[in-house]
Amino acid sequence: MSVPAEAVGQPKKAATAAWIGSALEYYDFFIYGSAAALIFPKVFFDESDPATATLLSLATFGVAYAARPVGALFLGHFGDRVGRKKIMVFTLILMGLSTFLIGCLPSRHQVGTLAPVLLVLCRVLQGISAAGEQASANSMSLEHAPGHRRGFFTSFTLSGTQGGQLLATLVFLPVAALPEDQLLSWGWRVPFWLSVAVAVVGFVIRRKLEETPAFEQQAASEGVPKLPLVVLLREHWADVLRVIGGALIASVSTIFTVWALAYATSDAVGMSRSSMLWVGALANLVALAAIPLWATLSDRIGRRPVFLIGAAGSAVTMFLYLWAISTGNYPLTLLLGILAFGVVYSAANGVWPSFYGEMFSTRVRLSGMAIGTQIGFAVAGFAVTFAAQIAGPDGTDWSSVALFTAALCVPPVIAALTARETHKVPTEDLGSRTLREASRPEKVTA
Repeated sequence: MSVPAEAVGQPKKAATAAWIGSALEYYDFFIYGSAAALIFPKVFFDESDPATATLLSLATFGVAYAARPVGALFLGHFGDRVGRKKIMVFTLILMGLSTFLIGCLPSRHQVGTLAPVLLVLCRVLQGISAAGEQASANSMSLEHAPGHRRGFFTSFTLSGTQGGQLLATLVFLPVAALPEDQLLSWGWRVPFWLSVAVAVVGFVIRRKLEETPAFEQQAASEGVPKLPLVVLLREHWADVLRVIGGALIASVSTIFTVWALAYATSDAVGMSRSSMLWVGALANLVALAAIPLWATLSDRIGRRPVFLIGAAGSAVTMFLYLWAISTGNYPLTLLLGILAFGVVYSAANGVWPSFYGEMFSTRVRLSGMAIGTQIGFAVAGFAVTFAAQIAGPDGTDWSSVALFTAALCVPPVIAALTARETHKVPTEDLGSRTLREASRPEKVTA
């Protein structure tokens, strides 16, 4: 199958829609992370045992990641059968609704154990939505992009994700500054209620976007597979395993966003909520600039070297960041937080949309990206819970958490080293059997 050059249209429009939609969707997803670290232990769990309450609250953050592989199976299947656009609209509506409902939930003092049960249910819906969001947006932007700039245009999805995280952090700054009684009664609910506006704006943007020429030509010429999962596992099983391993790099994000925030604001360290939220905000602001730069570099030298810089570098810089927190030195924490998350992690984060997407053919691209990433992300989501346990009863063993995070960076390094280099492969040849058989990592030159 070939896609005429003139048919590869609207790359800027597709990238913009991916950026805005992902920013709005992940605003919803990340305000939960801030609340899980700062608010939910006191609202939904037993305050008489703060350590256990924090552990359970962080576990609910991971629940969404456990739900994501299930969502990926269904949304990946339908995305490769009915198109990328419909899945992008559906995921946005589901995320907005589930997030709004979290803001309406009663507290543990009002309804007892029913409160955390309802919280987990809403979090599962968030996870299902997120499962299809990035894969559909990445597929959309990749298939609209010019062949020589796929890295740059697909990176908009991830810079949108960082934009959503930045927005979530900025919204939580004034909320976190409220008096304790107001914060725990109504203040924390406001960012969740704002998801209604988020969903409406995102819906208006995405419903006007056209389906990709690659998918339309695939459907018209060869038809869509009845069971994309069967084709995926038969022809691309090795690439699915690579994506699962590569997706573990997201553990760096969850440890940075949730566990490090809880650790820094604990009694053991004593940094303020507002100051640590500013670390996240500024790191994400730097990431917004770094992600497209790393992605552009990958269009020149290849996906593999840039991804390796991010994966291996994150193992080192996250150790330094957690050490800085342990010292209680805020300027040092701010500097190393920006370096670790804003600069180094952005190398892997900015290039994986093109790196993973280029492993698959058009007919199974959304399924391959969704299933592979969401299984890896499921492990990354629960990395926060494991980190809380590894840190010990008093939650101060930061070095063990740093080593744990570094260990989770090893599979992404292996995945990149064994993958094919695809940045110069024409879009219509991506994922072809000929390419899979002919291309070997040791034979590929950047």
